[in-house]
Amino acid sequence: MLSADDIETLVLTIKLASLSTAILLVIGTPLAWWLTQSQSRVRHLANALVALPLVLPPSVLGFYLLLLLGPQGWIGHITQQLGLGTLPFTFAGLVVASVLYSLPFVVQPLQTAFAAIPLSLLEAAATLRAGPIDRFFSIALPLAKRGFLNAGVLGFAHTLGEFGVVLMVGGNIPNQTRVISLQIYNHVEALEYPQAHQLALLLLIFSFLVLLLIYSRQSPSNQSVIR
Repeated sequence: MLSADDIETLVLTIKLASLSTAILLVIGTPLAWWLTQSQSRVRHLANALVALPLVLPPSVLGFYLLLLLGPQGWIGHITQQLGLGTLPFTFAGLVVASVLYSLPFVVQPLQTAFAAIPLSLLEAAATLRAGPIDRFFSIALPLAKRGFLNAGVLGFAHTLGEFGVVLMVGGNIPNQTRVISLQIYNHVEALEYPQAHQLALLLLIFSFLVLLLIYSRQSPSNQSVIR
């Protein structure tokens, strides 16, 4: 059985993952659409910045976020002037770090979904005087629904398993910033292997189900062909 501390940690982690995923979808959708449709040379720089968390060690990203969000960082100066204090070692800081770290896991599936939309459909809508916004909401969004599912699931699952970034930015504060990955680490440090095993097994099963869901929806029997 999970202890009360484990349950509180699990609830906090789900709260963080849910909020971060919602923000990621709001931010990632227009960003992915722009990266897919734009011919600007700046998009290559934007693509590289979005994908950076895929290759950058989490501790490096967390370190620089800690500097930017801290009292001496320019973002920290802004938040202090707004009366918000500083974000490190707070739940809000965890959300910011999670959004940045999980950004490619949401943007890239959306890019793939948008890129798969036949250009002829968008051009036909344009000839019928449908504006860019109308084409996006009436054509792009309905056809990219599988991409939204993949992006949401991957963003949520990736946030659940974060360790290095949340440790650097949020610390390990009970009931505030201690997420499930940190709780597993605490159990291992205390040689509480059965408790660590319970939480690790939960993450393992959830991760497997996430991949199973994504791959099952990509099977040929579930793919529709636009003629």
